[in-house]
Amino acid sequence: QVHFVESGGGLVPAGGSLRLSCAASGITLSNNAVGWYRQAPGKQRELVAVISSGGSTNYADSVKGRFTSSRDYAKNTMYLQMNSLKPEDTAIYYCKIVSPSFRAYWGQGTQVTVSS
Repeated sequence: QVHFVESGGGLVPAGGSLRLSCAASGITLSNNAVGWYRQAPGKQRELVAVISSGGSTNYADSVKGRFTSSRDYAKNTMYLQMNSLKPEDTAIYYCKIVSPSFRAYWGQGTQVTVSS
């Protein structure tokens, strides 16, 4: 059974930093594409960052240069380091893993609130 534990969200002033973590069990991060998504109130869920199974990383234009996604295979955990946060970054952040058979698994989400 696949299970995620997301953590690291919270309230931070504009310009601050947070690091989100997503610890996975029941599935390994290696050989799978992993990603971070977010959903703000009244808006659709959007891609923030994705790391392909081959290791290449892509970011949404809105977070390039501020956010960094990484994964630790030994801990089977993925991270999203968020710097220079802006009020418009306020959202629920979700981790996602996609298996080679294209089955998707989602974390439960963690709230990030950036005050102006």
